[in-house]
Amino acid sequence: MLPLSLLVRRGLSAALWRGTPSLVFYDPGAAALPLQQRAGNGLFVQTARNYARGTKKKQEFVSQLDNLPPTILKKSFANVQVVETVDDIVRRLLSLEMADQREKVKIKTQQLMDKVKRNPNDTGSSEAQIASLTVKIRNLQEHLQKHPKDKSNKRQMLMTIDERKKKLKFLRRTRFDAFENVCKQLDIEYIIPSQYRKKPTRRSIAKKAFCLKVFNEVKKLKAAKKRQEAARKVPPDPAEKPVENTEAVP
Repeated sequence: MLPLSLLVRRGLSAALWRGTPSLVFYDPGAAALPLQQRAGNGLFVQTARNYARGTKKKQEFVSQLDNLPPTILKKSFANVQVVETVDDIVRRLLSLEMADQREKVKIKTQQLMDKVKRNPNDTGSSEAQIASLTVKIRNLQEHLQKHPKDKSNKRQMLMTIDERKKKLKFLRRTRFDAFENVCKQLDIEYIIPSQYRKKPTRRSIAKKAFCLKVFNEVKKLKAAKKRQEAARKVPPDPAEKPVENTEAVP
C-alpha cells in the first residue's frame, strides 16, 4: 500500500490539474485525529476518492444446459434396463446430477436432433448436423462470455458458424420446408446474404467490353483449329476409288 504522504501529493496534483477553486491543505497533525474529525479535510477526502477501487460484480450467464432435469440418465445408460432396478445412489451416479458438461452436451444435442431429424435413426442428414452444430456454437458462446480473451475458442466458434451457414444455405436451396422447420425448432435467425453490387465506371465498362472481344476472338481461333485437326484425323474412305487419268498420252 502507498504511504499517506505520497497519496496526499498525488491527490494535490490531481486537484491542481483539475483546476479546483478552493483547496484545503493537508494538516500533518490531522492524521492522529479520529476519522469523524478528519472528515472535514477536503484534500484527504479527495485523495481517498481518487484512489478508491470498486469491485466488479460477476455477471450471471444463462446456459443452454440449465433446463436439463438432473434425473435424466446419461446417454450411454439411457437404454439399459438394469438401471431401473438399482438403488437411488447408483441412479444418481448414472444421471446428469453427477455428470460433467460433456455428458450434458450430448443429451442436449440428442434433444435438438429429435426435433428436426427425418427418422428415428437419422444422424447424418443436414437437419441433424445443423442441430449438432447449433449446440456446439452455443456452448462456445457461453465459454466466450466467461473468457472473452480466449482467441482459439473464438476462432473455432467462427469456423463452426460458417459451417452451419453453408448447411443452412444448402437446405434452403433444396428443401425450403425443412429449412423453415429447422429455423423454427432450433430458434435460428437466418439472414440472407446480400449480393455484392459494385458501381460500374467507364474504365470497368471498357475493360469488360475489351475482355469479351478478346474472349470471342480466342474462341473463334480455337474452333477453327479444332476443325483443322478433325479434318486431318479423318481417314480416307476405302470404298471410294481413286480417279484415273483417262487422257491419251501423245
